[in-house]
Amino acid sequence: MVYRVVLIGAGIISRNHLEAIRQVGTLEAAAVADTDESKGKALAEEYGISFYRDYEEMVTKEKPDIAVIALPHHLHASCAVWCAKQGCHLLLEKPMALNVDQCDEILQAVATAGVKLMVGHTQHYWPANIQAKQLIASGELGRLLAVHDTRHLYYYRDNRPDWFLEKAKAGGGILMNLGAHSIDKIQWLTDSRVHRVKASVTYEGPRGDVEGSGCIFLETDSGLSGVIVQSGYEGPPKDETELIFSHGMAKLISAKGLWISKGGEYEQVEPIPEEDPFVLQFKDLLQAIGNEQDPDSSGEYARSVIAALEAVYRSDRTGVEQHV
Repeated sequence: MVYRVVLIGAGIISRNHLEAIRQVGTLEAAAVADTDESKGKALAEEYGISFYRDYEEMVTKEKPDIAVIALPHHLHASCAVWCAKQGCHLLLEKPMALNVDQCDEILQAVATAGVKLMVGHTQHYWPANIQAKQLIASGELGRLLAVHDTRHLYYYRDNRPDWFLEKAKAGGGILMNLGAHSIDKIQWLTDSRVHRVKASVTYEGPRGDVEGSGCIFLETDSGLSGVIVQSGYEGPPKDETELIFSHGMAKLISAKGLWISKGGEYEQVEPIPEEDPFVLQFKDLLQAIGNEQDPDSSGEYARSVIAALEAVYRSDRTGVEQHV
């Protein structure tokens, strides 16, 4: 069976999805919808698919099997609920929604319609992350004791769309956008959920009303401690996760590789063959559809990331530790 796919939103990430669709034999891109006609038409022409300004018209006419939703965060819930009611399986970009109440609306709609929902937490499909997860499970370095995740990236670049810097539309700043990756990475690597957090954020950006940095101390339901430090201010970019074991350490740079130390200098682990994370994501969704099971990054799982982020913002507002 070939599954017809439509894209809702013609932003940068849409090309990742369209390139992945080209590589998966059982998928066929049918159309893209975007309110920006020039951007949407250019993408449609590039990939030989139809263009619509209105996604409801597109879904009604094209009758797709799968809808990929890549809209501003505040539109995720309404679009996902509507598409589920039309019988579409969903691949929804992260973060799932602005808050857990919206997540619950989506989950209810998906359950009622009997369709599958995957949320795009692509950290699950990076080869180095897969190796790190295997390392933890193997016990080669003993018991995992703590995780230190650091991510720095200038967040206020001129080409970042304004909605990213409006709390009402984005839900938050660097922590809602990139912090979602860090929380997801820690949860997925350790097969656990964030249980409690103590956090502090800052608002020193040149524009917008969202946070530009944050420090999070967290504990998972398995008792693991973790620290997340992120900055969106000026400085060198960094994306590194340090894993501290009882008999060694590991350094994970998701896009580059995994290094381990058993007491001396770090040595890189032989990389495993790399496959496009967006291809693996689609394959996971197709397997879930075919086998009537939840995908790895299910709606319920993605809701746990939003719940942790809500606790982070509550902790900053109140100044006290929050349970998730």
